[in-house]
This record gives sequence, C-alpha cells and structure tokens, in this order.
Amino acid sequence: MTRNKILITGASSGLGEGMAKAYAAQGSDLALCARRIDRLEDLQTELSGRGGRVAVAQLDVTDTASVPIAFRRLRDDLGGLDRVIVNAGLGKGAPLGTGKAHANIETVQTNLIGALAQIEAAMEIFRAQDAGHLVLISSMSAVRGLPKAQAAYSASKAGLSALGEGLQAELAGSPIKVSVILPGYISTDINAGVKTKLMADRDSGVQALVAAIESERARAVVPRWPWTGIDLALRHLPAGITRRLL
Repeated sequence: MTRNKILITGASSGLGEGMAKAYAAQGSDLALCARRIDRLEDLQTELSGRGGRVAVAQLDVTDTASVPIAFRRLRDDLGGLDRVIVNAGLGKGAPLGTGKAHANIETVQTNLIGALAQIEAAMEIFRAQDAGHLVLISSMSAVRGLPKAQAAYSASKAGLSALGEGLQAELAGSPIKVSVILPGYISTDINAGVKTKLMADRDSGVQALVAAIESERARAVVPRWPWTGIDLALRHLPAGITRRLL
C-alpha cells in the first residue's frame, strides 16, 4: 500500500529531519511537528517544491492536550493521514537516586507519556478512517533494562514498545498496521558524546530506518547489522552475560 500522507514528530532535527528529507525526495505529503518552530519553518522552505505538500505545527508532546489538536489540524491540511511516525524523544538521564530526578522524569514524560498522547491522537484518526500505519520509534535500549544514566531512557522506550505490541495484538488482521522500530546507535544529537564503533552515520541510518518503515514489519531492528545479533543476545542470554555488554 502506498502511504503518501505522512506525519512525523520530532522533525526539526536528527532522525525526524532525516526521515522528512527522505520522504520529501519520494514526493510524499508531509506534516511535520516539533517544539522548535523556527527550524521547522526552515525545513518547510527547504522541502517545498520537491513534489509534495509540507505542513508544519509547533508541538511540545509533553503538553498532552495540544497533541490531538495539532494532529487533527495537520490531517485536515493534508486531507488525511496514511502514516504517523511517533519519533519525538529525549535522551536526558542520570543514575537513579543521585539527586537528578528531574532529568529522568522529563525523559519519561517525553518518551512515554508524550508518545502515548501521540498514539491516542493517531489512533483516533486511523479508527475513524479504518486505515493507517502507526510507526513507533523505540530503541535498542528497550530490549533489556540499561544501568546508570540510561535507566529511565531504557524504561521509557520499553514502555513504548509494549504499547505497540499491545496494539498489534488488538489490530491483527485489520487495515490499521503498527510497527515498532528499534534503532541502534545512529549519529544524531541525541547520541552526541557516545563513542562506539557501532555508530552508524546519519544518512545510512535514516536509509535503514525508512526501509524498515516501508516494509511495515511488526518489529524491526535498524541498522540490521550488527544490531540483529545484539538484539538476539540481549533477549536470550543470561543476565550475568548481558551485563558485560551493557
């Protein structure tokens, strides 16, 4: 099925911006949301004229009451939505109990509560249409609980994955599809400062991400190499072994 009308949150930078450019190159109609409206408007100017329409809306997903309003407005701007990519995320965090609870709470509010608000808004539209593709950008961090500064981030992404799995069970066989995408390390602002040989450059990471989304698989790890093997190890090896990998 061709999905030409695509809403992407967190589209002002990183993977969201990369996906917006990739889909614009395909001629898709885009609805782009982010907190930084100035960067969104610059992106709108850059992408306009490439074949598809580009609508933008300022949106802080932690203001949960504003999410369905923005989604409905963008749906009306494009004349419907075929796909919603829940991508907005935050990478703050600190070891639990070290006096920096605000960073962990903000991460969970954005990555889980904010994502839930987006899922609610998207699913309301898709149920009314009886069609659509919901894409949840989770993380390899969701596969197994991570320690120290990654603990809250890992938990928030695990919760997001669980929401997707629950919807997949509910909607199996229906015209509404749900995909949970788990990126590994891709070079974006959220991974600034991470030093690892496993880091993919942004262009190849976005290419793998878009390919996984287009496949509409229920669950996809990206890039597939080396993260498919790491995914299997984290899910099935004993904790005594996986602790050495984290």
